[in-house]
Amino acid sequence: MAILEVDNLRSKYSSNGPEILKGISFQVEDDDFFAIIGPSGAGKSTLIRCINRLIEPTSGTIILQGTDMLALNSRELRHIRRHIGMIFQEFNLINRMSVMDNVLSGRLGYVGAFRSIFRFFEDKDIQRALELLERVGLQDHIDKRADQLSGGQRQRVGIARALMQEPNLLLLDEPTSALDPKISREVMALIRSIASELKVPVLCNIHDVQLAKEFCNKIIGLQDGIKMFDGPTDTLDQSSLDEIYAMEVL
Repeated sequence: MAILEVDNLRSKYSSNGPEILKGISFQVEDDDFFAIIGPSGAGKSTLIRCINRLIEPTSGTIILQGTDMLALNSRELRHIRRHIGMIFQEFNLINRMSVMDNVLSGRLGYVGAFRSIFRFFEDKDIQRALELLERVGLQDHIDKRADQLSGGQRQRVGIARALMQEPNLLLLDEPTSALDPKISREVMALIRSIASELKVPVLCNIHDVQLAKEFCNKIIGLQDGIKMFDGPTDTLDQSSLDEIYAMEVL
């Protein structure tokens, strides 16, 4: 069953500027780990950020579990974003806060700013945060400040925070680009394992084709805002890759 349906999605940064996305359509099923690949400037990050309207599309439709994302007002959008976890390239942690507090911030959409400022979290939220930190291997770093962690550890905090939202969809925006190859593989394996356990579909913008082929079951290939490939990973051959990356300057 399709969790996410995107149809003829278009986006530009200004009314008279060039189109960044040019009529993109695809579906994400409930058991998908979907990769978006393509050269720099192809529109991968824009596509990810249009899904939860961090970037406003120009036209098209985005249907998430039967909800028309582009028809939502600001209050309705805040409500549905609670169920869309996002993991960022830059980690987006609050450096001065502890690991535990960063993870608990994933409940902001549920408890509100006032309760979060004074750490009025329910016992079940605290227990869930502890469980997730153990699952991502950070149970011994709970009280450390975020800026005391390595890049791989910081991304694991980001994973735990996203999962605190109890998401129906995970969006990954270049989650490994700041990490070395070994840590990148470990992080992707961790995300895939947890997503499979929790039955959460994933849409991942990723620059590393080998990681996409190793961990994702479906792939979209973009070039200059145009969809060049959409299908199972095992059907992505060299000729398809040559088309996707034909315009990349080496």
